Amino acid sequence: MSRAELAIVLRRARNRLAPAEVGLPVGERRRVRGLRREEVALLAGVSVDYVVRLEQARGPQPSEQVLTALGRALRMDVDERNELFQLAGHAQPRPGTINEVVRPSVLRLLDRLAELPAVVISAKSDLLAWNASFAALMGDWSQVPRRERNLIWQRFLGPHAGLGPSRVGTDAEQGPTGAQSAASLRAAVAKYPHDPGLARLVAELRSGSAEFERLWHEGGAAPWRSHTKTIDHPSLGPLRLDCDSMHLPDADQTVIVYSAEQGSPEAEALALLRVIGTEQMTTPR
Repeated sequence: MSRAELAIVLRRARNRLAPAEVGLPVGERRRVRGLRREEVALLAGVSVDYVVRLEQARGPQPSEQVLTALGRALRMDVDERNELFQLAGHAQPRPGTINEVVRPSVLRLLDRLAELPAVVISAKSDLLAWNASFAALMGDWSQVPRRERNLIWQRFLGPHAGLGPSRVGTDAEQGPTGAQSAASLRAAVAKYPHDPGLARLVAELRSGSAEFERLWHEGGAAPWRSHTKTIDHPSLGPLRLDCDSMHLPDADQTVIVYSAEQGSPEAEALALLRVIGTEQMTTPR
């Protein structure tokens, strides 16, 4: 493990990012260039002290799971992620595992979609990157523990079976959403039978949710498809939005964009959401 070089790489990656680039509220009194260590810690799901020690070249050897989370939080590309693993004394992620690195071009696309809530998810539905509009609609996901940043985990095991402060889906929508969730994981298992993170997620869902266990045995295998769902926002009320899923085949990731017909009450609510941002948001439940 090359602690000094690892520290340099982490500091450089942190300094080049602005909060808006990772879907965080900017705030007013900001005196540092790039992200704060606290923000990196939130995005990666580790303690601030852990980030400080790594950047001061005195931390312990990070696990592969932590390195993956840090690389994702700092928006590293594949080469940068691989360098991170090498400096930390680990082998690069092997082929056949789920790709959690979002390409820079996809991140640019996410930023350009500023007017609409958008998120990038992995093959097992982990939230990998999101824009500020998504945070305003669904809550500040940097505040959610890293292991819980998964759409399907939230659907079946989340404290309120919803995302952030907004309740997702009406009672009538819960059935189809649950079936689609289980089907998407079955499709992922068929593609990635040896991915350890996927195996842990499925095992936790099957043991922790009787509904998921039933759907796991009943359903087939299918990827996420475009659909319409209701988002009950705490300030704006229920919003029925189109959720378009755009698959990125080379990375096996999906971009989900939330929108509404121009001139509709939902479109006006999304426009208002861009103005109020996360200022009116409550802490994610």
